[in-house]
Amino acid sequence: MTKYAETASRQGNDREWLAYRSGDLHVEDVPLSDVATAVQTPFYCYSADAIRSAYQCLAAALSPSEVSICFAVKANGNIAVLRLLSELGCGMDIVSGGELERALAAGVPASKIIFSGVGKTRAEIARALDVGIHQINVESAAEVAVVAEIARALGKRAPVALRVNPDVDAKTHAKITTATKESKFGIPIGDVADLYAEVAAMPELEALGIAVHIGSQIHDMAPYRRAFSAMADLVTSMRGRGLVVPRLDLGGGIGIASDDTVGPDIAEYAKIIAETVGYLGCELTVEPGRWLVGRAGLLVTELLYLKDIAGGTMGILDVGMNDLMRPALYDAHHPVLPLHEPRTAVAVPAYSLVGPICESSDKFGSYEGLGELRAGDLLAFDCAGAYGASMASTYNSRDLVAEVLVEGSLFRTIRRRQDIGEMLKLEQAGAWQVPARAGQGMAERASDGAVCTPMTVGAR
Repeated sequence: MTKYAETASRQGNDREWLAYRSGDLHVEDVPLSDVATAVQTPFYCYSADAIRSAYQCLAAALSPSEVSICFAVKANGNIAVLRLLSELGCGMDIVSGGELERALAAGVPASKIIFSGVGKTRAEIARALDVGIHQINVESAAEVAVVAEIARALGKRAPVALRVNPDVDAKTHAKITTATKESKFGIPIGDVADLYAEVAAMPELEALGIAVHIGSQIHDMAPYRRAFSAMADLVTSMRGRGLVVPRLDLGGGIGIASDDTVGPDIAEYAKIIAETVGYLGCELTVEPGRWLVGRAGLLVTELLYLKDIAGGTMGILDVGMNDLMRPALYDAHHPVLPLHEPRTAVAVPAYSLVGPICESSDKFGSYEGLGELRAGDLLAFDCAGAYGASMASTYNSRDLVAEVLVEGSLFRTIRRRQDIGEMLKLEQAGAWQVPARAGQGMAERASDGAVCTPMTVGAR
């Protein structure tokens, strides 16, 4: 266990890997200002030891129930991060063909990959079966039919679990709630047993179990208890019908601490799993994303301008909502840390921090305790290791943000900035093509003696 793991169980604010030393904010043994000198802001910075600590803490808590861990790749798909987790024994939970390729590129065995997601394409399903992944979590009867068709064509037997919608409200943000009856995700719990019986009777499919995922950033453990208890009842009922249910995928969604709050108690989470489903004898899996990487990352930015506004002062940063989408999308409020300790303890007004994007939603919130700020100061958004870089875009034709990994006293870039020059190369136009059906019509008219002349763009 790493030196930071003992303080990770509640993921409070006592993080030894992130601290001011001689006035400079350090990630592990690296001053963040040194990274900012070498890597243009904005950039994401992750602590390797913090990620290891979080994984080891969770693995230790779940060990008595023999629960496997698969990281939700959508939280942070950088292959250096995936490789780090894979080397610890972590599997991967993916929701797209691209995430499958990322996991494979990181050296994750296909046998430790679970494919979730409500809208898998035929090509994605075929690729997953071809490489031999651990399990496909199927979300509808229509998807069952498609997986069976593809498996039949490939001469393979597809490993399948059915995702259950238990109609449990996780009491979190509406945009990250996934298990109420209004949600697009999963199969209504009352329909699962009959569909599972159909799957079990299909030679192309291997019915391996059921899965559930109720949402994200969950702090209240009560919804987990309700959902897992419902799953236990369902497994018992299905077995009563003679169905074999060897696996139970419990999803993820564990929240993290931020600001002055303390995160969910992982010991309590592990206890709930043991008490609700531990007696079933199923192979158990959880799929955390944010909990493993969220508090291990920061987003470093430079203050460009200060601007007086009604009731205070606005700080305009070089980081925008294209780099950190969560405040605009989920009303998230990330803590902010100056890279150098505040110059004075004298009370100063709160700063309203905003980005440069031409959108009114490009704002990060109001912040106190930052000291007196000046143009050129460096700041870091905390708790930015999950759903930060993975959701970043090039909106406003801005560079795609870089990512950095710190390991002890060393750091390295693990994704370089994608600048406008590289983006423009992707937009080099190809040759004009005649649509297949239009071309067929031209050929038919030509065979009748008609003269067909392709129209020039702009011709009348």
